[in-house]
Order: sequence, then structure tokens, then C-alpha cells
Amino acid sequence: MNYEAKLDMSEDAGSVHGYDPLAEDDAGGRSARRWLWIIVAVIGVAVVGLWFLSRGDDEAQFAAATDEQIPAVTVVSPGRSTISGRISATGTIGARRELPVGASGESGAVDRVLVDAGDWVGKGEVLAVIDRSVQSQQIASLAAQVDVAQADARLAQANLDRALKLVDRGFISTADVDRLTATRDAQAARVKVAKAQLGELQARTRRLNILAPEAGYVLERNIEPGQVVGPGSGILFRIAKGGEMELRARVSEDDIAKLSVGVKAEVTPVGSGKTFTGQIWQLSPTIDETNRQGLARIALSYSPELRPGGFASAEIASGSIVAPMLPESAILSDDDGSFVYVLGKDNKVVRRAVKTGIVTADGISVVEGLNGSERVVLRAGGFLNPGDVIDPQLVRPKG
Repeated sequence: MNYEAKLDMSEDAGSVHGYDPLAEDDAGGRSARRWLWIIVAVIGVAVVGLWFLSRGDDEAQFAAATDEQIPAVTVVSPGRSTISGRISATGTIGARRELPVGASGESGAVDRVLVDAGDWVGKGEVLAVIDRSVQSQQIASLAAQVDVAQADARLAQANLDRALKLVDRGFISTADVDRLTATRDAQAARVKVAKAQLGELQARTRRLNILAPEAGYVLERNIEPGQVVGPGSGILFRIAKGGEMELRARVSEDDIAKLSVGVKAEVTPVGSGKTFTGQIWQLSPTIDETNRQGLARIALSYSPELRPGGFASAEIASGSIVAPMLPESAILSDDDGSFVYVLGKDNKVVRRAVKTGIVTADGISVVEGLNGSERVVLRAGGFLNPGDVIDPQLVRPKG
């Protein structure tokens, strides 16, 4: 038996016992390839998952970047409100009707002063008395002359009565009767002259008393005992008629056109925590050319806190309107006038021209350009341009 015969027998023997080395090699290769495909599939799934995940992150980052480019802006829908107009003004307190009082009689030295600043006086009350010693002697002299004239008149009348009794007997002529009648009439006239002179002097003497022309409150006293006063001495007393005061409020020519007589006002004197209610009783018919202001005179009842010459502020009612009201920050202006930004389609801002009206502490009324239903940019309007897209943040209007 040769070598080849042995080999063939060995192969046959292996086949006979069921062992096949080539089949074992094929099974191992298939298993390895199967695991390889599994690994490749897992890796593929992982890559696809990572791709989707990275794409989602990119979209989120893009969306976030886009959101960062759209500013969040506060907007408000103002609606319509009943707005009471208020005009603020300042001015000086004074007497509504100030009465200057001086000496109207002859010159003389002041004998007594009967009132002082801060006193209340009645109409015709004596404020001061000027020495009248000379005038008293003159009055006595004239009174004596009146007595003399009256005595002469009585004598003339008696002579005439006697003559009339004798004329019928022929002892007195008609000419004598006429002469005695004329004498009687002349003496009667002299009595009247003397009385008139006496009355004149008495009247001039009474004028030496300085009297209050009306009842009121004494604001100033510029006279002292011993002072020589006369018609040229100037103002000796100042009296507020009836004690009535007023605030002479200075108002711009635009605001004064909105006011009328009878409108109420709240007046607060400087340094006083009290507020007084008054009303306009007169509006200045002219405007000061230098400051373009007029006077609104607000009548006030007397109070110790209302000191003439003092400074005070006033809040004057100027009517009411129904209109949208916005804060000052929402209303912008340029060379073309006042405007606001309203929210349009796709959250784009649109410029809207408006006309403003009453200004209050709570905001500014808009009388033209808005109906109140719009969404208006509340702030940051100065950083926007028409057509800009915003992220609106709606807030409720106050009130």
C-alpha cells in the first residue's frame, strides 16, 4: 500500500465517522459575517439617531436665534375713558377788591390811630383822627357869627312888624315899609350865609377823620400818631373789601382759552398744608406779550393762611372728554407731528398720527387718531421703525 492509498483511506474514515473539516469552516464564517452585519446595523442606527438629534439641536438653536432677533415689546389696548381736564397754574395771592385809603382833608398832625393791620372794620368806621384844635376855634367863631346874624334878622323882622302897624295911621310911609322889608330880607340871607359857612367848616373838619370806605379787613397801616398827613401823603391804609381774597393765576394763552368764569379751582398756598376751593370770577381780556400768559382771577373766602403777596399753586378744572388715554412714553413726536406705533398684521408696527388733548397726572388723552381698540406700543417706540416685527407683551391699562 502506498502513501496515496493511506490518505484516501484516512479521508474515507473521517467521512465515515461524520467529521467534515470544510463544513466546520463554512459554519464559522457565516456566524462571523452575521455578527458583522449586526454590528454594522447597530452602528448605522446610531449614526442615523445622532444625525436626527444633531438636526433637532440645530433647529432649536436656529429657532432660539430667530426669537432673539424679535424684541419683546410691551403694548396696551387703552380703550376709552372719561378724562377730567386739569390745568396747573401758579400765582400771587391778593385782595379781590383792595381799597387804598388816604387823607382827604386838610393837612394836620395825627392825633390817634384807632385800628391796626389785621383788624376788621365797618363801613364809615374812624381809622385815625387828625388834630383839629384850629378848626374847632374856627367852628366856634362861625357859630357865633350865625348867632349874630340871627339876632339881626329878628330885629329887622320886629322893626318891620311895627312899621306895618303904623302905616295905616299915616306915621310911616310906604317907602319906609319897603326899606324895612328889604332890611329884614337881607338879615335873613346873612343868617343863611353864616350857617353855610359853618356847615362847610364842620364838613371839612369831619374829613380830618380818616374813615373806612367799606367794611373789610385791614391789610396795611402806614400812619403813626404825630405824623403830619394831608391829601398828598399817599396811601395810609389798605383794606380788603369784605375780606375777600383771590389768586391771580398766570395761565398760558392756550389754557386760558379752555377756561370760563365760574370754573372751580383748588388753591394751595406755599408753606400751608391746606387746600382752598375757589372759582374763577374774572379772566384777563388781554395776553402779556412778553410771556404769552393771561390772568385767571380765582375768588377765595377769607382765611388766615391766605396772605396777600404770598405764592400759591392752583389746579383748575377744564372740562372732561371721552377718549383713549396713553402714558407720555407711548406718544412720540417729530417734525411731522405727534404719533404712536400700533400693532398691525403679522405683529408689525405701524406708525399712526395722533392729536393729543387734555394732559393729566395719569396720562395724555388722544382726541384724534385712535378709537381705543388698537394695541399701542407702550414703551421703546423710539427704538422701532415702521414695519419692524415685535413680540407683543400685552398689559392691562390702569383704571
